[in-house]
Amino acid sequence: MDFDLTEEQILLRDTARDFATREIEPKAAELDRSARWPAEIVARLADLGFLGMAVPAELGGAGLDTVSYVLAMEEVSRACASSGVIMSVNNSLFCDPLVKFGTDQQRRDVLAPAASGKELGAFGLTEPASGSDARTMKTVADRQGDGGFVLNGSKNFITCGPEADHVLVFAVTTPDAARPKHTALIVRRGTPGYSVAPHDEKLGIRAAHSCTIFFDNVRVPAEGVLGGEGDGFSIAMATLDGGRIGIAAQAIGIARAAHEKAVAYARDRKAFGGSVADLQAIQFMIADMATELDAARLLTLRAASMKDRGVRHTAESAIAKLYASEMATRVTHKAIQIHGGYGYTTEYGVERHYRDARITEIYEGTSEIQRLVIAGSVLSA
Repeated sequence: MDFDLTEEQILLRDTARDFATREIEPKAAELDRSARWPAEIVARLADLGFLGMAVPAELGGAGLDTVSYVLAMEEVSRACASSGVIMSVNNSLFCDPLVKFGTDQQRRDVLAPAASGKELGAFGLTEPASGSDARTMKTVADRQGDGGFVLNGSKNFITCGPEADHVLVFAVTTPDAARPKHTALIVRRGTPGYSVAPHDEKLGIRAAHSCTIFFDNVRVPAEGVLGGEGDGFSIAMATLDGGRIGIAAQAIGIARAAHEKAVAYARDRKAFGGSVADLQAIQFMIADMATELDAARLLTLRAASMKDRGVRHTAESAIAKLYASEMATRVTHKAIQIHGGYGYTTEYGVERHYRDARITEIYEGTSEIQRLVIAGSVLSA
């Protein structure tokens, strides 16, 4: 594997870093406190082509590769994890399945506006009583004579849900206690029967609004079916393979921000006749943090490069997501420890990174689900 970035990838990374440092990072603490949707940042992400990075240019995207997407995701998430996950959802969970499974009409009418940032998409898989076990999904869609469906049910924890123009909804179309079949439906906001609850109050990523969305006899025309009837589960799993790469990059960005702050604090803080950085206990924590960050980044770049090559990457994406998310929790924990009492206050910002990191072990497949995916790959080899 070639670990060297191309000139184009380096330029993209540096552009993302400059933008994130100048325009996002100064607002991150305020966005966290107020839980304000960062409309101005989302608009700038669109201007830079960061909302449809791997979508071909002729379909409204930037036409870049997954490695470039990972590099940009890390930089944006380092500045503000909320902005990072908004970017991730539109790229990985909405645009990507439309590129892979969409019709020409869907790509023209739905994908192109989302990839250019004129509209936003969301991903509707999780339900109040259905998370990791999709067999318990209650949202149903009944087929009509015209080839469309009538949708009933609800989806919750839908990131970007309050602001999304479209939601990719997965619903049961063939009920069966053991092996139900699901279909993926593109549902436009404002369709009669479509309603949105107030956004969730969360521990972290507070500016990236999520909510419950309700569907009460929502009519979805035939042209709103993504892929074929009954293909929903395979579409969801293929989408999550790529989505987990984005979340791994988000986790790396969060952890990197905490590590950089810990290093700066250790150098400045005086104790026992010198700086805290002179203490071996602190040096060992900083070394462990740097090692884990590097390992997570390499795992994530491997998964991204495999996706770019069109190679199956289910296990590699799960490995990257599992390791990067749990690494982020460990690194942000140590960053607070290095800051001591100050780390527990909002003054230095590391507590925000700690709160933001925790969700990366849960969404787009919990750590336990990643372990099942990885074990299944190992044991079936």
